[in-house]
This record gives sequence, structure tokens and C-alpha cells, in this order.
Amino acid sequence: MSLQPHLLELLSPARDADIGMAAIDHGADAVYIGGPAFGARATAGNDIRDLERLIKHAHRFNSRIFITLNTILRDDELDDARRMAWQVYEAGADALIIQDMGLLELDLPPIQLHASTQTDIRTPEKARFLQDAGLSQIVL
Repeated sequence: MSLQPHLLELLSPARDADIGMAAIDHGADAVYIGGPAFGARATAGNDIRDLERLIKHAHRFNSRIFITLNTILRDDELDDARRMAWQVYEAGADALIIQDMGLLELDLPPIQLHASTQTDIRTPEKARFLQDAGLSQIVL
């Protein structure tokens, strides 16, 4: 089996927009960052204005921004999570990093979905399931 060459992607975490911008200034191809809510790092909430500033900076340098929405959601949080997904999409985010597969049942924007490390992918079958569900990247 011959694999197609795959370019190395430098992906950096960022606690806030300023750190994300510094990562891009230092060569990051992509940055992942928490949105206003529902990120696994509870103290890393960033408001939409700061995310817009980061996204604009990233796109100026052909870098991408992935927003984490990677917690298990309660039923009463689903509508807020859907709204947040649309807000970050409208702000220009390139992908959502998700954990809760319940999000796939919501009216999400046409944005790439990446599986978070929180999805606990241990088998090729689970990876195939996620691919078949429409996720375009898996973070192990």
C-alpha cells in the first residue's frame, strides 16, 4: 500500500488570542483554542471578539483556527452549543474540535469537525466510525 505524502502541520494550543497570534507569528500552521464555553479547559474561555481578532490574524498568514467544543454536553446545553458553533463559524473559524457525538444531531454550520482526544479513540473501528460520521481529523 502506497500512502500519499502528507505535509507536516504545526498545530499549537493557545489559552487566549494573544498567545494564538504569537504562535502564528512563530510559524504555526494552525492553532486550537477554547471558545466562549464548552471547552475541556474550563479557564480557557474566549469571547467572540477575541476569536475574531485571532481568526483575522491567522487567515492573513494562511493559518487556520480550530475551536474546541470538547466537553460532554447536558441536554440543557445543546442549544447554547449549537449557537456557539454558528457564532464561531460566522467569525471565520476553520474547524470545531468536538467530543460529544450528540452535536452531530444538531443543526451545525458547514464547518469541519475534528475528533478531540476526549473521544477516546482506541480502535480502527472507532476511527472509521468517526470518519463515516463526517469528521475530517482525529486527535489522538
